[in-house]
Amino acid sequence: MQVSINRWLLSRFAKPFAFVLALLPILWLVLAAAMDWLGANPAEALERSTGDWTLRMLCVVLAITPVRTVLQLPGLARFRRMAGLFVYFYAVLHLLTYAWFDMGFELVDIAKDIVKRPFILVGFSAVVLLTPLALTSFNRAIRALGGKRWQVLHRLVYAVAVLAIVHFFWMRAGKNNFAEVAVYASILGVLLGWRVLKLVRKIRLQPPSMLRKQLSKT
Repeated sequence: MQVSINRWLLSRFAKPFAFVLALLPILWLVLAAAMDWLGANPAEALERSTGDWTLRMLCVVLAITPVRTVLQLPGLARFRRMAGLFVYFYAVLHLLTYAWFDMGFELVDIAKDIVKRPFILVGFSAVVLLTPLALTSFNRAIRALGGKRWQVLHRLVYAVAVLAIVHFFWMRAGKNNFAEVAVYASILGVLLGWRVLKLVRKIRLQPPSMLRKQLSKT
């Protein structure tokens, strides 16, 4: 079973299929907007949907490594960068829907609103942190930065996950509706917790001499 799944993940059809799958939400939103299926407040529906899909894609990105490791599916690794770019894609769409529908692309008003409202400031900060990750998600950038520095930079995704949950929490706090927040927070908490446990286990397995050598370099 694992061999068959991994063989398909490594096939030339897998990436185009995943690309189309990741585009389906925005294609549906475009169709729903054109057919007037978004309800009484289509602007709010678009803004909320793009935010939801940003969080979902972020969960997908952070799930790839644990799933790949636990289920022994190395072929999943080739989808990580593409999924990361889709996180940025939906995050930018989310920001643009806010800038367009809520603020009419008035840059001065947008800047004032970001500073005035903490939940927007947190969400905007997450998009800012995602930008260098998207810009360096290419082989040429990896070669230019070097593997270790590239890995350190892309650990910013963990901070983005925390900011995204805080943004979502504050947004729902006004309506006292935390059910979805709890679901996403639990998923991201498990995915980040798995990484923490793995790091702790790695440190414990290191010989004391190696650990002292690493600490002396910091």
